[in-house]
Amino acid sequence: MSYARPGYSGSTRHRGRRVADAAVDVAAVLDALGVDEFVSIGHSGGGPHAIACAALLPDRCRAVATIGGVAPADLVGGSWTDGMAEENIAEFAAAAAGEGVLRPHLEAELARFVSVTPAEVARAFGGLVTEVDRDALTDDYADMTARSLRRAAFDGLDGWVDDDLAFLAPWGVDLGEVVRPVALWQGRHDAMVPYAHGTWLAHHVAHAHPRLHDDEGHLSLVNGRIAEVVDDLLELASLGL
Repeated sequence: MSYARPGYSGSTRHRGRRVADAAVDVAAVLDALGVDEFVSIGHSGGGPHAIACAALLPDRCRAVATIGGVAPADLVGGSWTDGMAEENIAEFAAAAAGEGVLRPHLEAELARFVSVTPAEVARAFGGLVTEVDRDALTDDYADMTARSLRRAAFDGLDGWVDDDLAFLAPWGVDLGEVVRPVALWQGRHDAMVPYAHGTWLAHHVAHAHPRLHDDEGHLSLVNGRIAEVVDDLLELASLGL
């Protein structure tokens, strides 16, 4: 099961939301479904929000896995964008300037994805995909990615804007107080969320279990290892930490 963060997939925007707010939303979804315990996987920008669940819902969250997850910009400091493709460097420079600058920047970016096809998706990403990730964007995975991007474009910019602003702001999460296992899957060939984000998180998240791969990228981890990620996550959840 997955849920949409505020501003995505028709959900109401939560202006000024922090990463920590995801735990409140997840708890509300679980309560509505009558679910007590859970595990969480967060890819890319979903990574911080999954970690927030491990930190803030320790009685319910059994374990977390992040795949190419973002590290906290305010704690990493000026090297946070090192290793990112130029597209992301420009995007977060706009985010640092505030929503008034960020929103028109993202409007221009969104135009690349409004009608993207599976055959075009790697080209639409530009420098954000490395050779390893381009090789992964084939067949069903290319189709799924293109459909996801078109849907994101249809839903507008609010979720994207608020995610970017939340990544640059303090998360509201104490990484040293995490009491549940967090598997950190990261590829060295990642131009969206650099490998250094994974190594930083590995050193700063309590109960971190690094899964750092020299031969993977941002998308190839999902396409090629998702079954391994899930099996590993369930094993960590069974440890009863």
